[in-house]
Amino acid sequence: MDASADPDSKDTSGPHVTPEIAAEASVWIARLHGPDRGPEMERECLAWQARSAAHRLAFERCTDVWESVPGVRLADAFASASRRASDAGGGGDAGPGSQRSASRIWILATAFIVLLAGGSGYWHFVRGGESFGTQVGEQQQLMLVDGTRMTLNTDTQVRVDMGTSKRTVELQRGEALFEVSKDPERPFVVKAGGNEVEAIGTVFSVRMPGGSGQGSQESAVTLIEGQVAVRPPVARDVRGSEADKAVLMQPGERLRWVPQELGASRPVRPQLDRPKLATVLAWRRNEVDFEDASLMEATSEMNRYSRTPIVLLGNGTLGTLRVSGLYRTGDSAGFAHAVAALHGLRLREQGGRLELSQSQ
Repeated sequence: MDASADPDSKDTSGPHVTPEIAAEASVWIARLHGPDRGPEMERECLAWQARSAAHRLAFERCTDVWESVPGVRLADAFASASRRASDAGGGGDAGPGSQRSASRIWILATAFIVLLAGGSGYWHFVRGGESFGTQVGEQQQLMLVDGTRMTLNTDTQVRVDMGTSKRTVELQRGEALFEVSKDPERPFVVKAGGNEVEAIGTVFSVRMPGGSGQGSQESAVTLIEGQVAVRPPVARDVRGSEADKAVLMQPGERLRWVPQELGASRPVRPQLDRPKLATVLAWRRNEVDFEDASLMEATSEMNRYSRTPIVLLGNGTLGTLRVSGLYRTGDSAGFAHAVAALHGLRLREQGGRLELSQSQ
């Protein structure tokens, strides 16, 4: 029988297993071997496998990998995955490029399963209907059951709902980065401050005010990869107007909402720009990157990461000074000392806070 005619063949000419499907299969394997396994979970897994031959093939291969995991070192897992991919692709007609792609997929899946088997506390796995949050200065990484990765920044609170027709995350405050696993049948929606950000498979970050710190009151969506549609809240007096229509974003764009002015009758129109992504995502490296920012903006951003706030004293002119440079998140003292030296300011630690003022 021709191997290519068998939909479940492990030949590379069979079902196309993407890295996203391999990651989802890895999560299912880990969950089924965990303490929460039950009839409902088994039914959900069977339904996932029934969605396509690629899902079934990924589950079979990840099951094979899991059986070889006990006692294995990560380096050995990578080598084993490479051999496994080569053996699986050796009998097909696919070219070297296809074999290298398959090898990368199963190296990824194997390493991921080994990470799960090792009981790493870095990842937390989310089924849905749960709330998660970080304290000031903390970060946390979450893996949803569909393979989506979610990284929470400082002082952030989210609630996850993994529905059958839609995957929803409510960002109640703070900032989060989403690396969404593709699932055309279940859109991925992030709700933040009345706005809805919808994506099928993409990478983007969402930030909104509401934390306990003195951070910027600006909300923003930044798209790194893929495409998202941002739907703003519908104002009662302008329903159906141009301002209420969805904004389709392109990679590298950022959509921002500035604070609503006192007495304004409608939400402020969002502003679209193209920032330096390395600057926007500097928090992933535990850094804050300022480029000609006002001292008011800079101190507000630094205060998001520390329980020792920086306070500007005086008549307000201090906040207009300009600041540039790369600083460590949480290092309020280092930042305050650098700013004081740069602008000739007076720095004093008083009552659990750092006070900056003009020198007498």
